[in-house]
Amino acid sequence: MSGQTRLRDDFLAGARAVAPVLIGVLPFALIAGVVAVRLGLSPLAASGLSVLVFAGASQLAAIQLIHDGAPLLIILVTVFFINARFTMYSASIAPHFRGARARTKAMIGYLLTDQAYVLGLYGFSDRPELARRIAFYLGVALPLWLCWQVATVVGAVAGSRLPESWGLEFGIPLTFMAMIVPSITDKGTVAAALVGGALAVAGHALPWNLGLILGALAGIATGMLVSTLAGDEVQS
Repeated sequence: MSGQTRLRDDFLAGARAVAPVLIGVLPFALIAGVVAVRLGLSPLAASGLSVLVFAGASQLAAIQLIHDGAPLLIILVTVFFINARFTMYSASIAPHFRGARARTKAMIGYLLTDQAYVLGLYGFSDRPELARRIAFYLGVALPLWLCWQVATVVGAVAGSRLPESWGLEFGIPLTFMAMIVPSITDKGTVAAALVGGALAVAGHALPWNLGLILGALAGIATGMLVSTLAGDEVQS
């Protein structure tokens, strides 16, 4: 098998792995476009924001906070906590791309999502060569990016004309639940999920997403404390 054929097969393997996930991403992206337009952005601005940021949850949170007139500090803190997980993702995934060119790493970082991270790790163990890992990762990440951008544009153009009875909002929590639940594997992660989730729900009525921030802080602290007391190894 030639090198190009193998890389093509790795790319296609990544695309096949991510295909079922796209079903959950589609309504999430539609909602991102719809919400952006309903809160005052033009379809062009909503689509541009999606391309530049490519971070669905923080996009929605930032747009909502801007619409509510939240202070810039609150917006930045909220986006920071929503996206803080990518720091851990990057640290975890970086060794698999050691030796790649700087521009390749930049593209990998830009395309990094929850789904690309999880599914990418599954495919790296069978691909010791750097080029094969990159091909597999791009097979996972590029369809996610394309699906997100196209669906966001559709949502932005359709705007308020999409009927609320479709209940597209359910796509957002369902997508995150599908990613989070398999990662709850020990006492620390169970405690973090329970405490963080409970506080976020209890503080849902607080202004400017403060409930989310408090839940994130409490969840992280609880998970680390329980893991330490239980003797679990805390990954840095």
